[in-house]
Amino acid sequence: MQSKATTVKDYLAELPPDRRAAIQTVREVILKNLDKEYEEGMQYGVIGYYVPHHVFPAGYHCDPRQPLPFAGLASQKNYMSVYLMGCYGESDEEKWFRSAWAKTGKKLDMGKCCLRFKRVEDLALDLIGEVVRRMPAEKYIEQYETARQGMASRSGAPKRTALKKASPKKPAVKKAAPKKSTPVARRTTKKKTVRPSR
Repeated sequence: MQSKATTVKDYLAELPPDRRAAIQTVREVILKNLDKEYEEGMQYGVIGYYVPHHVFPAGYHCDPRQPLPFAGLASQKNYMSVYLMGCYGESDEEKWFRSAWAKTGKKLDMGKCCLRFKRVEDLALDLIGEVVRRMPAEKYIEQYETARQGMASRSGAPKRTALKKASPKKPAVKKAAPKKSTPVARRTTKKKTVRPSR
């Protein structure tokens, strides 16, 4: 759920005590491992970690007024979330993260980049710290721009159909419209009967 809080302090103050403690614990892990080029603040109604405009002036392609999002922390209705954009899009980083998580023995509840949890004990905190540490802002910007270039080249490529082969077009031959036959009007002549005059 998006909050209307304008500061991280206000966001944390809104949370119930158990959630506040869990979010604060994950926050400390992120801050301890976060590259100095990133900043923490409120973004999209949750706690965000992003590349500020003075480091990456282009900003986020979906809304260039926003700084480039890197990670996030949120308290949702039925769970809490850690957003790890460095693991987005079937990257090598995502493969490494999923493989490393499997070795922890903890259940991974993760979408494209959203790691969901109900208790802080559900998380491998050292691994979250490591995935944040492994992605300094410079590396993240490079990964982001490479992904954007790939998206642009894919969207500009002509669409291919796997089953149909394009056949050379034959010049269109204009067929003459069939002549309409006009019905012949039949004249019926009525015979006049002449009556004898009296």
